[in-house]
Formats: sequence, structure tokens, C-alpha cells
Amino acid sequence: MSVTKTISAITNDWEELRRGFFKLATINILSNLMVPLSGFINIAFLGHLTEVNYLAGVTLATILFNYLYRTLGFLRMSTTGVTAQAVGRNDPEATLLVGLRNGIFALFLGVLLLFLQYPIQNLGFALLSATPEVKAAGQAYYDARIWALPATLINFVIVGWFLGRTQSNKVLWLSIIGNGINIIFDYYFIIRLGWESRGAGIATALSQYSMLLVGIILLIKEINWKEIQAVAHQIFETSALLEILTLNRDIFIRTLAFLTTFSLFINFSSAIDTSVLAENALMLQVITLTVYLIDGLAFATESLVGILKGKDSQEELLAILKVATQTSLILGLGIATAFVLFPDRLFGLLTNHDEILESLRFYVPWLLPVLGFGAIAFMLDGYFLGLAEGVILRNTALFATLIGFLPLGIWAWKLKNPSLLWLALTLFMIIRVIGLGIQVPRTLRENFQSKEA
Repeated sequence: MSVTKTISAITNDWEELRRGFFKLATINILSNLMVPLSGFINIAFLGHLTEVNYLAGVTLATILFNYLYRTLGFLRMSTTGVTAQAVGRNDPEATLLVGLRNGIFALFLGVLLLFLQYPIQNLGFALLSATPEVKAAGQAYYDARIWALPATLINFVIVGWFLGRTQSNKVLWLSIIGNGINIIFDYYFIIRLGWESRGAGIATALSQYSMLLVGIILLIKEINWKEIQAVAHQIFETSALLEILTLNRDIFIRTLAFLTTFSLFINFSSAIDTSVLAENALMLQVITLTVYLIDGLAFATESLVGILKGKDSQEELLAILKVATQTSLILGLGIATAFVLFPDRLFGLLTNHDEILESLRFYVPWLLPVLGFGAIAFMLDGYFLGLAEGVILRNTALFATLIGFLPLGIWAWKLKNPSLLWLALTLFMIIRVIGLGIQVPRTLRENFQSKEA
């Protein structure tokens, strides 16, 4: 069945629409969970080496790559929403052009950053504190993994394009193959050949190129060369390129504000006390895992919202928004409640230090407001990405960071008050929910004005 026919079947009936949402969300969640699973196994291989410097070095370099790739995640986000809108309009040419334009942009950006790899390395490792041995191990990992930059960025676009076409099953296969190959190469290079941190970097780089190869094969089955030739003259249209660059810029700023907030949260925690840093790091692991799960719902929301905007189906869009909000809230609060009720048992899986577990009992209730409001905020991100409303996402994130988190976070740091720091993070999430939520009615009016007229 073609994508267009599948979408028509889903959106003609509310029950089918709901089932379609949960099917997409489930596949997206499974795909997302492959990432931390692969990372966990990677750490396990390195953690069993005689020298701990290799594990510490890879962990250090991963901080740099996480910051780099998460800020460049706009390539995935911008591709999904605009692609979904073109699918909803039943416009195959526009659907193809979104992928081609963003793919070329990703390739250009990847090659450009490869030329800048040494300034990035020097700046990044200068900001990260570690012993010379740990830094050497981290640089060996960086030198190997950095060559995967073009493949990784193009993979962002391929994943976004498939998500926009509600082809989450292909995204799942890409995730399984990419992360599975990473695990196999990790074992071979680290354990069998003894290449330590450099081997881990090579394994990750090869897994990204393997994922790219599979993605291209899947694309060849979807697109033929004649279709590309037919739209080739439209790829570099100035107005279309400016729209892409503007949307990517806004999502980039939004993501940078988000990452800065959590980086400052960690830095303020470290400045207060080492034990506070350890406790907050464990709670942030819970938040990170929850975000991976909720992102599955957000990706499904993003895909369907974009399609429904293209089809001009306001009633169905409101229904999706309602079920996505309820499901995200239940998931976020459910995970938070489990850790509040069973802190020793669940956090005991992550640490065996009794003094940390005792302190966590006091601070763990903060997960309820952070994950409760955070769940709604992440879901609303998916809604606005589906509408390609980058300005709203950018402005809300900046306001939440600069007005919501920063003043209270600095105050918490000066007073050395961990509870105040968690209040600052809660306020960040609350402002995101309010800032995005109040924009929903306006976007409904503007995006569906033609239907009402």
C-alpha cells in the first residue's frame, strides 16, 4: 500500500487514527531505545579493559559529540514536519524536494565541519577537564569518530524523511542495523584487536556509514532516477532554500538553549558539592531515559500533525493533540511515580552508595513536576515541529532558559541549595508548557484559516 493510501486510511476514521498514532509511537520508542542500549554495551566493553583511562576518555569525547550532534539534530526535525505536510497535500514532488534539499545541506555541513575538526577538537578538549592520559584516549576516539560526520548528518535527514512519510518501520530497521553493527565492531576492535578508545571511534564511524548505505538502498526502492531528474531544476530555488535555512536556524537555537540549560544544571550541581553532582546525575539519567520514550510519542505527533496540516484536517489534528498529551503525561508521571515510590530499589540499579541513596529519597519527588510538565513540553515540541513553526520553538526555549532557569539557577548556585536548583529546572519546563500551550489556538486559526473561510 502506498504512503498516501495509508495516510488516507488512517485519517478517515478516528479509531484508525488513534491506532495509527500508537503504532507509530511504539515503533519510534523501540527505535529510540536502541541508542542508549548501544551506548551501554559500548561502555561495558571499555569498562572491562585493564586501564580505566579509555572509558573515561571516550566518556569525555562523547560529551563533545553529544553537544555537536544534538545541536545539529535540526536536520532531522526540520525534515520530518515539512515532509509530512507535503505528504498530506499529496504532493510527491514537494516531498522529494524536501529530502534532496536537506540532504545536500547535510552533506555540505558535514564536509565543512570535517575541515574544522581540529579547531573543534582543540576548543572542546580545552573546555573539558581531565588528566593527560584520559584526554589522549578521548582524542584518539574523537580522531576516529569525527570522520562519520557527513554520514551521521545525512542519516538525520533520511530518518526525518521516513518519519515524515510515517515509515517508522524503516527507521526502526535503520536503528537496529546501525546500532547492531556498532556493537559487533566494538567487540571486534576493542576486545579482539585491542584498539581501545580508537577502536570504539572506528566502530561508531563504520556503523554510521553502514546505516547510510542501508538508508540509500531503502531510498532507491522508494525513488527512481527519473523522479529526481524531473525536480532537479527546483532544488536550488532561492526562496525554498531560505525557508529551509530559516527553519533550521530556529530549531538550532531552540536545541542550543535546551542543551545549555542542562549543561548549566550539571555545572551548578558540581559547584554546590560533589555528592550533589552524583545525585543529580542519577536523576538526570531517569529524565534522559524518559525523554527517549516520550520522543517516540513526539515523533508520531510530529508526523501526523504535519500530514493533517497538509490535508487541512483540523478536527483530526485536535484529536491527535489530545491523545498525545494524555499519553505523554501518563508516561512521564508514571515513571516519576515509580521512582518516588521505590527509590532504593530503582536507583539501587545505578549505584550502591548508601549515602547517595539516602539523599535521593529527599530529592526524588522533584521528578514529578519535571517529568510531568516536561512530558507535555516535549509532546508540544512535536506538534510545532509538525507545523514547521520554528519561531515559536526558538522564542519559547530562549525565554524558558533566560527567564525561567537562569536567574533561579544562579541563585541556587550562590546559596548552594540543590532544591532551588531543581525548582529552576521545574520552572524551565513550566514556562515551556505555558509558552507553547498559549500558541496552540493561534496556530490552529492561522494554519486552518482557508478551511474556515
